[in-house]
Amino acid sequence: MTAPAEPLSLADQAYAQLKQLIFDFALMPGDRVSETELAQRVAVSRTPLRAALQRLEREGFLQLMPRQGWQVAPLDFDVMDELYDLRTLIECEAARHLAERAERDERPELRQLAELWLVPPAERLADAAEVGSLDEGFHALLVQGSGNREMARVHREITERIRIIRRLDFTKPARVEVTYDEHARILRAITRRRADEAQRLLRAHIQQSKLEVRHITLDMLYRARRGG
Repeated sequence: MTAPAEPLSLADQAYAQLKQLIFDFALMPGDRVSETELAQRVAVSRTPLRAALQRLEREGFLQLMPRQGWQVAPLDFDVMDELYDLRTLIECEAARHLAERAERDERPELRQLAELWLVPPAERLADAAEVGSLDEGFHALLVQGSGNREMARVHREITERIRIIRRLDFTKPARVEVTYDEHARILRAITRRRADEAQRLLRAHIQQSKLEVRHITLDMLYRARRGG
């Protein structure tokens, strides 16, 4: 029998709540906030709050401003470019590994992805936010399917760092259909053992997302916070 999960500490709870506020655009890149305000928002005392803030600072989500409190890290598009480049290397290696495995058709990750993405147009989801979340899962499962745990760990960290950008990308309705089409082509190349083709398609898919990042403006961020 699986042991029950241990309850989260107050610091862990505050960390998760604050990070979600950032991902939901309740705290915007560049926003400055005091510890008093944040303690009220997540309903914890200063000690667990500071532990959460320091963890978010280490991960690059927050910055401590001397004598001014905390600031949500502004978007650094050069850093985002570098994260997308690293993501491309990891995912292309995972796709190659999946395509070349003799037992590839037995991988549960591929079966799960096929059920979600290889569907007729009439069965495709239309909600951009939902598809955006599934898109993140698509790329995570590709890497997970490689069987390389360290590669999956690093990929998860990258995914968290770029999540706010990816959510903005899926505020555009056209991205939904394009995502379904491109994911389907990538999966078909993998299952047909066409490693080079799978890598080429995946690289182009990520590159397009990377280019979309450069079109994101502060105005888009504020419209996303208002819900459109």
